[in-house]
Amino acid sequence: FGFEGYEVSLDRYCFRTYDIAEYAKRLNDALCGTPLSALGCYANPLASEDDRRDLIHLMDCAHLFGCNTISVFAGALPDHTVAESMPTFKKVFSELCARAEDKGLKIAMENCSGSSWTSRDNYNIAYGPDAWEMMFDAVPSEALGLEWEPSHQMRQLIDPIAQLRVWAKKIVHLHGKDTSVDWDAVSHHGIFAAKDFAPERTPGFGDTNWRDVFSILHENGYEGDVCIEGYHDPVYAGEWEMTSQMHAL
Repeated sequence: FGFEGYEVSLDRYCFRTYDIAEYAKRLNDALCGTPLSALGCYANPLASEDDRRDLIHLMDCAHLFGCNTISVFAGALPDHTVAESMPTFKKVFSELCARAEDKGLKIAMENCSGSSWTSRDNYNIAYGPDAWEMMFDAVPSEALGLEWEPSHQMRQLIDPIAQLRVWAKKIVHLHGKDTSVDWDAVSHHGIFAAKDFAPERTPGFGDTNWRDVFSILHENGYEGDVCIEGYHDPVYAGEWEMTSQMHAL
């Protein structure tokens, strides 16, 4: 199809069922030399010791996949706000980043919007810039960065281009996923209505100006990958899935 790399997401079942070394061999054989840009471990290392062990295990095995970027949720603590979670974040991610530095790895926190500043029902405190400022201040490691995508920010009504100009230097991996904001729905019903005001879209069908995205990335020396995150677009779905992904490419 012309894709130059892939990200693979490894869940709890994979870690606790398969031999990771054997899994890495099978995956590399299937990819026939196409590189992996990131290994995803989207769990909750702040609240779950098992999830933290899985993440450490993946970091120790990353070389078997020929990959040096680990994509994560920052996690969250049940019934804690972002600020209340920060001491635990500092302890956990200081240890993880020290390990990453020793192994030449990057940890990329996805900006998935599963939280808010005061919410106590969180699963990922790395949702936006207010949190990022505290997180990078708490853990000033060169091994720690962002896995950014415009969609998660647009669903918070953040201008992704303006944000990218500020945060581009912290980005180590990108997800290619977009959003279309229905401003009529926002005007009439707000953002907590029954209808989704910002459906996720495949790049090319949403509101983001990807030429601006790539220009800003180039200006800031980004040399990593952009992985198209498919299977979200409500229009180009089903039998149209690969049509949308090829258009995104």
